[in-house]
Amino acid sequence: MENTAGRGTWVKHPRYGNGIISNDKITAWEIYFEKGGKLEISKRNEELEIVEASATPARSGLSLDEIEKVLTYVLEKYNGLQSTVELGERWKGGTLILKPQNPELQSKEISVENFFHKIVMVRDRLRVLEQNINSNSTLADSEKVDLQQYITRIYGSLTTFNFLFADNKNYFVGQKS
Repeated sequence: MENTAGRGTWVKHPRYGNGIISNDKITAWEIYFEKGGKLEISKRNEELEIVEASATPARSGLSLDEIEKVLTYVLEKYNGLQSTVELGERWKGGTLILKPQNPELQSKEISVENFFHKIVMVRDRLRVLEQNINSNSTLADSEKVDLQQYITRIYGSLTTFNFLFADNKNYFVGQKS
């Protein structure tokens, strides 16, 4: 379906029947369907068909508030809002060597900085996952608690790497007894 549809456009969907676009968002339309009620459908949905175009043209710009929300979403999703985390001084310039038991196999060496960066990325992505779980409107509270417990256990497993951090405020913290 074309992205030119705006508020008031009548549409048809094979599963939800006829509906009317009530809100034109950045990447989706909010549509009230006869069968499905109010749903948000992606503008890329190819099953949606225009029955009768609205006399009101589709909007052609974004508000400052919408731009801010989009930028925040993208920065959080791709870890653009990371805080600076320092590697412990004694590890700077160091090398992590993974040596297999079999002497015929080759060892693997990576810089401690690179390994540390990967650990910090895991931590930051877990934090974003936590935020997404907590703000999810479709998960029940019991489901959120279950998922949060898994994340807490992951943090607990990652406490092994706390020795790499310069400041203990950046440490991983698992379940406290």
